[in-house]
Amino acid sequence: MHNIKIEQTSQPKEKPAPDQLGFGHYFSDHMFVLDYTEGIGWHDPRIIPYQPISLDPSAMIFHYGQSVFEGLKAYITVDGEALLFRPDANFKRLNRSNERLCIPAIDEQLALEALKQLVAVDREWIPTAPGTSLYIRPFIIATEENLGVHPSKKYQFIIIMSPSGSYYKEGINPVKIMVEQQFVRAVKGGTGEAKTGGNYASALKGQEIADREGYSQTLWLDGKENRYVEEVGSMNIFFKIAGTVVTPELNGSILPGITRDSMIQVLKSKGIPVEERRISIDEVVEAYHNGTLEEVFGTGTAAVISPVGELKYLDEKMSINKGEIGEVSQMLYDTLTGIQYGKIEDSFDWTIRL
Repeated sequence: MHNIKIEQTSQPKEKPAPDQLGFGHYFSDHMFVLDYTEGIGWHDPRIIPYQPISLDPSAMIFHYGQSVFEGLKAYITVDGEALLFRPDANFKRLNRSNERLCIPAIDEQLALEALKQLVAVDREWIPTAPGTSLYIRPFIIATEENLGVHPSKKYQFIIIMSPSGSYYKEGINPVKIMVEQQFVRAVKGGTGEAKTGGNYASALKGQEIADREGYSQTLWLDGKENRYVEEVGSMNIFFKIAGTVVTPELNGSILPGITRDSMIQVLKSKGIPVEERRISIDEVVEAYHNGTLEEVFGTGTAAVISPVGELKYLDEKMSINKGEIGEVSQMLYDTLTGIQYGKIEDSFDWTIRL
C-alpha cells in the first residue's frame, strides 16, 4: 500500500443540476497530485482540495509542450455501486505516452490506488441520472524552471474529475464528418500514437474548417500519401463493409484507443468479422458506390460510439445507412454501456468495483 496523504476540503462546492452538466465544465472537490524531481523520482502523493496550480513563467510545459493525458470514467451502476472501466489500460497507455515524450514512467499501481481513493473521497460527485458519469482526467506536465531545450527534470502528475452529462440526450444521433484534405494530424514516427496536447492543438484547424461547413468532426488521412484513413478528431473510426467491420491498423500515427480495443473484443466475441488493416479513402468511396458500405462509426471514451450518418469527401456527400444508427453500432453501444453501468455481465473482466 502506498501512503497517500488526504486533505479534505473545508468548503465543498455546490453540485450542478444533472441537466446542466455538459462536458468538462464542472470539477469535483478534490484532486490528486504527485511530484517528480530528478534524483528523487516520483514523490509526495497527496489528495488535496481542487485548486489552481502555481507555476513559474519559465516552466517548461509552456515552452516545449511536454505533456501527456488520459481520459476515463467512473459510473454508478444500476445497483448503486461505483465502478471504473479499464483504468489499468489507461495507465499503461499513459506510460507509453510518457516514453515518447521523455517523461519518467509512473508507478501504474500507485496511480490506480490514487484514483480509487480520489473517487472514494469524491464519490458523491458521480452523477446518477441515466447516461451520466464522472469523467476522469489524469495528466502530467513538465514543471522545471528552464528555457533550455531538453527533457524537464521536474514534473507533476495530477488527476482531476468532472461530472459529465449524457452524451446523447435524445437517443443516438448520427454525426456528419468530413475528410480533411489540406492538413494532417500526425505522421508515422511523430507523436500521433501518444496522447499529448500538441496532437490536439494541431488538429484544431481541421476542426475549425469542419465546423464552418456544418460538420461535427474531421476524418484525418495519413500524412504521407493522403490516402489512408487514420482517425477522427477525438475518436477511432470503423467501417462495416459487406458484413465485415474494418478499422485502420495501429501504425504509429494513430492513438490506440481503449474503447477501440474494447469494441474489437466485443465484435470478436459476437462472431462478427473484424479486421485491423490499412484502408484507403478510395476503398470507402468504392464501397459506398457499390452499396456495400453498411455502417460507419467512431469510438471514444466520451460518446462510447458515434454513428456517422454522412461522410463528405471532396465534393461528394455520402449518406450512410439513411442517416440512422446501424445494427452493429447499436449492439456495440448497448453492450459497452451495459457493462459500464452494471446492467449486463462483464465477461471481459474490464470493470473495477469500488
